[in-house]
Amino acid sequence: MPDNPTYRGRIAPSPTGYLHLGHAATFWTAQARCQARDGSLVLRIEDLDRERCKPKYADALREDMRWYGLTWNEGPDVGGGLWPYVQSERTAFYEKVWRQLAATGAIYPCRCTRRDVARALGAPHAGEHEANYPGTCRPDQPVPFVESLPTDVNWRFRTPTDEAVVFHDGAAGPQRFVAGMDFGDFIVWRKDGVPAYQLAVVTDDAAMGITEVVRGADLLPSTAQQILIYRALGFRAPAFFHCPLVLDAAGQRLAKRSGAHSLRALREAGVDPATLRPATDR
Repeated sequence: MPDNPTYRGRIAPSPTGYLHLGHAATFWTAQARCQARDGSLVLRIEDLDRERCKPKYADALREDMRWYGLTWNEGPDVGGGLWPYVQSERTAFYEKVWRQLAATGAIYPCRCTRRDVARALGAPHAGEHEANYPGTCRPDQPVPFVESLPTDVNWRFRTPTDEAVVFHDGAAGPQRFVAGMDFGDFIVWRKDGVPAYQLAVVTDDAAMGITEVVRGADLLPSTAQQILIYRALGFRAPAFFHCPLVLDAAGQRLAKRSGAHSLRALREAGVDPATLRPATDR
């Protein structure tokens, strides 16, 4: 990770649908925190979900964010090109990090499916997040290093059993997650040849010199896993700030499948974007 004392933040939308007010509020907070520290704000398109990510949504999110009042110093539409701020164009970076982790024995191959994991735990289903992995494929000793990346298995991170990962979140305060209890060995590379979110986001934030990650509170539990990856790679982890989620009238968090709160729908309805921006004092 570059030794850069200058504040560097990022906004990292996924083009799986039109951005909604929840995303916009989080991005607005990220922008406000960056501007208050005279820093640089990076836009990164996280489009590794091949089935759900669409070019039309990538185009729309940049238009809608600019309409909302968001600006960025680096990334798409800045500097004459997209690379290297689009995840689907950064495979070589992720493969390099995979090799670093494999060389130290921090990861191992796993042939278990989500159904296998749920069955082993006696759970009816895994839910939105995979249940704690029971260690079915975890070897007693680190796996010998292989230069080529096998594509017929998942790769899991070997978590330090019963170790507490402690950190301070800028919004949520002191946090403590115990490996083996709050989360198990987690997937960092999928058998379809795509890096998992945890590996990709650590790779990108480290390579781009991000000093503070501002994102939604739904991603708070994954922070401990990412800190372990930073540690395994010898990188310094950034600071974290997890914003409260924006809820709808029924008390449910906003989702892209509900278009009523999308920036695109509000924009087309003639709403003044200034009325949609949250008050920030960061």
